[in-house]
Amino acid sequence: MTGPRPFAERRHDIEQRLAEDVDVWVATASPDGVPHLVPLSFDRDGGALLLATPVGSPTGRNLAAAGTVRLALGHTRDVCMIEGEVEALGIDALPRERGDRFAARTGFDPRASAVRYGWFLVTPRRIQAWREENELAGRELMRDGRWLDEPVSS
Repeated sequence: MTGPRPFAERRHDIEQRLAEDVDVWVATASPDGVPHLVPLSFDRDGGALLLATPVGSPTGRNLAAAGTVRLALGHTRDVCMIEGEVEALGIDALPRERGDRFAARTGFDPRASAVRYGWFLVTPRRIQAWREENELAGRELMRDGRWLDEPVSS
């Protein structure tokens, strides 16, 4: 085990992961508390993450009903947890260019599916990242939708 990464390096690593990764774990819960976890592809425009899933699926229903979500990038020894607010959009609600970008990046175009898909725009409100126990202190990189300049006690 090496020492903890400097705060600025953690943020850089997360920004790079958000730019380069294509898939994210999506954790939701139904109104009666039944948990659901699925991997979905995503695109990011620099701020919000764009997801697509069938509107009738458990994930689609949960995202639309709750308006919040928890996402996870990476693996257990290099994790990024994102809590965000969700805006549910119809499949024709995005500008064509944004849908085209999603399709090119993910290799999947939900607009062409026979199944009724929806877009889900996730605005990050809180981001945490750590690799090992020695990075748990100061793991919060974003709070209330704003990147922090330095670590705070979590």
